[in-house]
Amino acid sequence: MLFSTSLSRRQFLSTGSSLLLAGAGQACHFSDSPVAFFLIGDTHVLASEENPSKIDERSRTVIERLIDTLNKLPETEISESAGGGRVLSPQGVLHAGDCIDSGDKPKVPMQQTEWGGYLDMFGTTGSDGLLRFPLFDVHGNHDSPRGDGYATSQMRERNRRRSGLINVSASGLQYSFDWGPLHVVCLGIVVGEVSEPSRTRRYSPHGSLDFLVADLKEHVSNSGRPVLLMHHIDVLRYSTTDPIDDVTARQREWDPADVQGYYQALQPYTIAGVLYGHTHGRNVFRWNGTKTPAPEGIPTFNVDNSSHFAGTQQAFFYMEVHGDRVIAREYGTKDAWVTGAWTGQVWSFPLRRPQPA
Repeated sequence: MLFSTSLSRRQFLSTGSSLLLAGAGQACHFSDSPVAFFLIGDTHVLASEENPSKIDERSRTVIERLIDTLNKLPETEISESAGGGRVLSPQGVLHAGDCIDSGDKPKVPMQQTEWGGYLDMFGTTGSDGLLRFPLFDVHGNHDSPRGDGYATSQMRERNRRRSGLINVSASGLQYSFDWGPLHVVCLGIVVGEVSEPSRTRRYSPHGSLDFLVADLKEHVSNSGRPVLLMHHIDVLRYSTTDPIDDVTARQREWDPADVQGYYQALQPYTIAGVLYGHTHGRNVFRWNGTKTPAPEGIPTFNVDNSSHFAGTQQAFFYMEVHGDRVIAREYGTKDAWVTGAWTGQVWSFPLRRPQPA
């Protein structure tokens, strides 16, 4: 059940109780302490066209305001319209890609400046930049569509040096880690590819589907522990089983055959959420492998752009994974993070273990 309209605090607390009862025998009770985190995306760090060695001031300003907002939000009150309570100290910040802006263009000096600015502002560990929490990111099409650009080369090296990871792919662009009982898998731009049909993909998956299958088998297995998946490209537009020719498939950002392979790979597991960005708009729904949001399926969270230099309306998610449910709230701005507020909605999904076949 998805609750995507505004709820009062009393309604929200009542909903939480009903979810626990509804999930009896299926909910995942691993810890009394929820895992909290922020989900951001599409920060698009931009270098100046006139002086590629400098970060564009529009970009720097909105990103620094975003980071200041993230840093100050923990332990503050959540509005009644967003369910009430307080923001917990987050385990970290997940970034759903398009970290920089020029990685899809032949502008290497700008890419170098943008990546350097990204690291200076966001850091990695929570103590090496302006952000006070560990950052975990994936690459998007503006970082490098094929995963062979400057930013992705830096991501590879950084992922191989990160502390606390339990698995890193051969490509260096996928990795996984644990936040207590929660298993998190970062999958890059898209997830793929299946063996058939054999054709060129527009965005290279870099073996992310094989990595995911092996990672879940080794680190989750039949434990029922909750799993988060993060990539950049959205799923609904490409969730079709209709026949598609190779030319049309190449024009799509995500091969529909790979999307179906991804969906099937998740079926044996308790998926707390599929997370992505790319669309520059918020969307929360259940995904059942089709192009239409469903009453039952995998909780899916499409985060808005969080600090794009060209706009004033931005947002991110604050999320909690409990033993029996996942809860998401959105915090947004209409003035490029001069001010910010809860957008007055709360989404809550029960965690359900797959039933034995």
